[in-house]
Amino acid sequence: MLENLARELDIFVEGSKLHLEFWLLCFASLWGINILNWLLGSKLNILGIYPRHPLGLLGIVFSPILHQNFTHLFFNTIPLFMLGLAILARGMPIFCQITLFVIVFGGLAVWIFGRRAVHIGASGLVSGYFGYILATAYFEPSFTALLLAVFVIYYFGSIFLGIFPQEAKVSWESHFFGFLSGIGSAYIFR
Repeated sequence: MLENLARELDIFVEGSKLHLEFWLLCFASLWGINILNWLLGSKLNILGIYPRHPLGLLGIVFSPILHQNFTHLFFNTIPLFMLGLAILARGMPIFCQITLFVIVFGGLAVWIFGRRAVHIGASGLVSGYFGYILATAYFEPSFTALLLAVFVIYYFGSIFLGIFPQEAKVSWESHFFGFLSGIGSAYIFR
């Protein structure tokens, strides 16, 4: 029993290490894009999701990489890095499936149901990863999945609060639909 648990944790840790360089490169690119956006006076933010407007559909792809300012980016960086790395430990194919599913379906739901505003930021993806990790512990219970879910709730549990309306300038819709998309992806790709 303990040998199986140790093997399961070793696989998780090795999977994380294997993809760490790729993930760091993704974050270097994310910060680079936002430095460019800052130099352009945040003009790229028009590429966010603007609900029910045809050009707003472009935002489904671009909104996760655009942020209002560096504070916004910083507060998305830590949970995105940790949660994404945890999903990468399961392998690159599942990571790509989950990421695309959350971006496309969460973003499309924001485009259909969101308030009239430009929705930008990686927090929808963060909420999707959060939902995926929690739902995976339910749909595919294993020692690692349950341990990871407990860790995620303990350190990142406040992400759940973001799915409810709080501040006018915060896209709770992205959080909400990202979270639901993460749960949906855990069910579909189990």
